[in-house]
Formats: sequence, C-alpha cells, structure tokens
Amino acid sequence: MHELIYVIAGKEETLVNSECQRILEQLLEPQQRLTGLFAADAASTPACQVLDELRTTPFLTDKRVVLIKNADDFISNNRLLLEKYFDKPCPTGILILTVNSWPETTKLAKKLPKVGRLISVSQPKPAQLPQRLVEYTSDAHGKKLTTDAAELLIELAGDELTRLYSELDKLSLFADAEMAITVKHIESLIGHNRIFGAFEVIDAVISGNVTEATARLRNMFEEDKSAEYTVIGAFAFHLRRMFNAKIMLEKGIWPGEIAKRLRIWANKDSFFSQVRRMSLRQIGSILQRLAAIDFAIKTGQTKAPVAMEQLVLNLVSG
Repeated sequence: MHELIYVIAGKEETLVNSECQRILEQLLEPQQRLTGLFAADAASTPACQVLDELRTTPFLTDKRVVLIKNADDFISNNRLLLEKYFDKPCPTGILILTVNSWPETTKLAKKLPKVGRLISVSQPKPAQLPQRLVEYTSDAHGKKLTTDAAELLIELAGDELTRLYSELDKLSLFADAEMAITVKHIESLIGHNRIFGAFEVIDAVISGNVTEATARLRNMFEEDKSAEYTVIGAFAFHLRRMFNAKIMLEKGIWPGEIAKRLRIWANKDSFFSQVRRMSLRQIGSILQRLAAIDFAIKTGQTKAPVAMEQLVLNLVSG
C-alpha cells in the first residue's frame, strides 16, 4: 500500500535523489512514466497546475505521480493551498516533495502523518550504517541482509551510501530467489576480484618487484571502474585479515583453524606466506597509511590511483 504524499527531506542532494528514485521505481514501472509521472519545476510551475495534475484521471496506470524537487520555496509560497490539499488529497494522485528541511512545528508537518510519510535522508554515522543497509535491503528488495554481510560490504565498497545502495541492488539480482543476501554472495560478486587484486599487489610488493606491483595496481583500476572508490577497502580488508592472522599465528593457532575463522577459502598457502614474510608492525603501519590516504581522498587532497601508486612505490623502495 502506497502513501498519497511523500516528503523526502535532507541536505545531501545525492542521497535525496537516490531515495526519490527508489520511491518512483516502487510506484511506477518504467513504461508507465510517460503517462503516469509529472515532474514539476518548483520555480515556474503554479500550485494550481500541480493540484490539477494530481487530480487528473490516470491514463494507462492506476495512479498519477507528481514530483517536485527542491520544493522548499514552493511550499513556503503555497502553504495555504497545500494545507487544504493535505486535508483531502486525491486518492489517485501521489505527491512527492523533496526538501532541504521539514520543520516539525508547521501545520503541514502535523498533517502529513495522516496522509503520507516523511523520509528523512542523511549520511548515517559509521555505527548506524550496517543497520541502514539492512533496512534498505528489506524495503527495496524484500530480502534479509545479515549484519556480517553488511559490515563486509562496507569494508569492500566504502561508506558512501548511494554506492552501497547500488551494490545492494546488484546483489539482490545476484541472489535471485534466495531471500537473504549473505557474506558468500558479497564475496562471490564483489569481493573476489577486488581482494584478489589487492592480494596480487601486496605479493609483488613483498617480493620487491616494483614493476609487477604497479602493473597489477593499474590493472585493478583499468578493469573495474568503481575501483577508485573501493580500492582502499579491498586493501584494508586483506591487510586486516593478515594482521589478525599474524596475531593468531604468534599465539600458536594452527593455520587451518585461522583460515576457518577468517574465512580464507582460496590461496591459503600464499596468504600465510605473505603473513609470515611481514611483521605485525609492518602490516599495522600500512593500515595506518591506508587510513590517511582514505581521508585525503575524501577531502579532495588526492586521487586514489595516484595515492595508491605512491604507496606501492614507497613500500617497495622502503
């Protein structure tokens, strides 16, 4: 059952637009958009035309969707008309408004819960991100996302919400009839190539082969267009497993048991060879440098391909 009015509120335009697109996909099939959707320009479309569109009898669909993006000024200029519409919305019309803010004290805000829904969109804090992904997977695809799978996806794909949503859309198709997206799905669809690429680069670094290390790194960027946003996660994921494996080895735990705990299914001998050839201090130092690179990339101080190649060169020469 859909709502008659949706208000999507948030200051991050990319996240707001992503949520708006998700709702549109739920309400209208692509072939229904031509006759079932009216996207109004907030600055030039009169309120009376918006209301007329909402009350227009749907054609080739059971509902008429009217979308107004960046509607803050539109709402301020037409508040009385909208308040009357909120009192009695058209049963075949659906109004979607995207706004920067939605003050709770206004009459519209108080009327909205009776006829629609407020969707507040913001980049969640790191601790909240896995739960947000769990909720998105359930709402958008009717599937369960396990918490450990959500955490692995964040490690491999980064913490940018719209990118994570996109990865989950692909994972939902990949899981097909299965009702849960698991760690296995993420490792198969997303993790394998990225983690293996990081593995190869680190292997070449340990061997002191700068030519091979840089070639393999460049190959990661050439073969995967999203690598610019995910390469840090892939390297950090692999190195964290090395760090944990090193600690367990030093405690005398058998490699087979370590592999089981850390979910290392392939290239076990090569993985433990890497671990044995690096000290705990070296692995930890690289992880710290990756964190610094991640911050520099997010703050616009550098680009991933440049920063990662500099890191590789420094590691080999150092």
